[in-house]
Amino acid sequence: MSLRDWLKHSWLVEHETSAEEIAGLPAIVERDLANAKVAGLSDDWKLNIAYNAALQAATAALAASGFRAAREQHHYRTIQSLALTLGWPTTKVDRFDRLRRKRNIGRL
Repeated sequence: MSLRDWLKHSWLVEHETSAEEIAGLPAIVERDLANAKVAGLSDDWKLNIAYNAALQAATAALAASGFRAAREQHHYRTIQSLALTLGWPTTKVDRFDRLRRKRNIGRL
């Protein structure tokens, strides 16, 4: 399946990005990774911050491809798109998605 196929299923929407948007997302990733290292935060909170950093990186890859995830299952679609945008193997995508599911039920 391709990103165009995802678009046909309404899992993505076309997105006209800009250099500023693409440049801004890595800055968010770097900020969140630095914040995840702040002393005194709980391990759960640190993991949530690191998760957001990874999600922003996946969002950047999707935006650079000309798309963004549709509202429904936004995080899921963004994570799954890594197989198509960055060529991630299924095992790596599945590991990231397991973290998403655990985060959603509050058992980190």
